[in-house]
Amino acid sequence: MGGFNFTNISQNNSYKYSCNNSDCDVITHNLATTTLTCIIISIGLCLIPVAIYAVCSLVRKNHVAPIYVINLLISDLIQLCCLIIWVEEEEGSIIYEVGSFLYDVGLMASVGFMVCVALERYLVIAHPLWYSFRRAIKIPVLVCVVVWILPIVFNSLRFWIHSDTYLTIYATYLLLPLPLFIFFLGGTIRALSASRVPSDEKRRIVGILVLVLLIYTLLFMPFVIYHLSEHDDRTLFRRAYLFLQLSPLADLFLYVFMRKGTIDKLLASVCCCRMDSNDITSQCEG
Repeated sequence: MGGFNFTNISQNNSYKYSCNNSDCDVITHNLATTTLTCIIISIGLCLIPVAIYAVCSLVRKNHVAPIYVINLLISDLIQLCCLIIWVEEEEGSIIYEVGSFLYDVGLMASVGFMVCVALERYLVIAHPLWYSFRRAIKIPVLVCVVVWILPIVFNSLRFWIHSDTYLTIYATYLLLPLPLFIFFLGGTIRALSASRVPSDEKRRIVGILVLVLLIYTLLFMPFVIYHLSEHDDRTLFRRAYLFLQLSPLADLFLYVFMRKGTIDKLLASVCCCRMDSNDITSQCEG
């Protein structure tokens, strides 16, 4: 990613000279960051292919939501593979720059597919008739092609414009989905009472929309805020990128929420906890 300076493991292990406290703190922080990145890569590469296979089994005729989730998980795989390049390759090498370019493409595509998932879920509740006539497989396939092409076009700008300008455009691109996520969630909640969708499906849809908004707000917004506010704090810089690296793991929960009965089980467990706490309280009062 443009402007991202990643210190690899070999560099961290090559420091033989004595250092002052500030240098040692930087080395320790870089080592901790690299270790966390390796953990994220290991978990993601084990679980995401399994999730893709499982989501593929959900793809049925006229059921387009899994198609967007599959592409989202593929974009996450691309990001994880690029993180491996960042760990192993030296900054400035051709492989490193290619990895940075592909990481940007994967990250921007993942945001695009999150918008697609949220839009599709919103249409099921708010505009069911319109959705029922326009959910053929051809439409989501075309949408997926567009979502992949746009990041490639935008990231090609890095070769023609100044890096600071590119990062501003990059952060603005990632900021655009925020009002859409809020609109989709608010519109879905307003349309719930008039919708004829089964109750368990309603809960699942709302759960997915809330999860998408949480993932975006908690993991993407720190990066957007950092670059648009033009801070020069290296600690905030590292934390913002660490949050971005966690996004592939967070996307795995979308598959969990897509499965029937998941939301009901969560609600049941919450209700049981509340009932148990109420029983304990009543016993204590008695």
